[in-house]
Amino acid sequence: MPIKINLDKILLDRQMSLTELSREVGITMANLSILKTGKAKAVRFSTLEDLCRVLNCQPGDLIEYVPAKGADSESRK
Repeated sequence: MPIKINLDKILLDRQMSLTELSREVGITMANLSILKTGKAKAVRFSTLEDLCRVLNCQPGDLIEYVPAKGADSESRK
């Protein structure tokens, strides 16, 4: 999947555990784990807002587009 979630990196930079984040944002550990591992199919804007507020970051810090190797943007048009 070309969308990468950088939650691990941000948590490490903030010296915060997933448990702390879960408690402060009000998201279950299971849902954070799904997000962290890139298995989430969608993220609510309200959840993204809460994560950014607690982690003091921008949405682009959490979510990154990484093109698949060999992907040709012209072939998708």
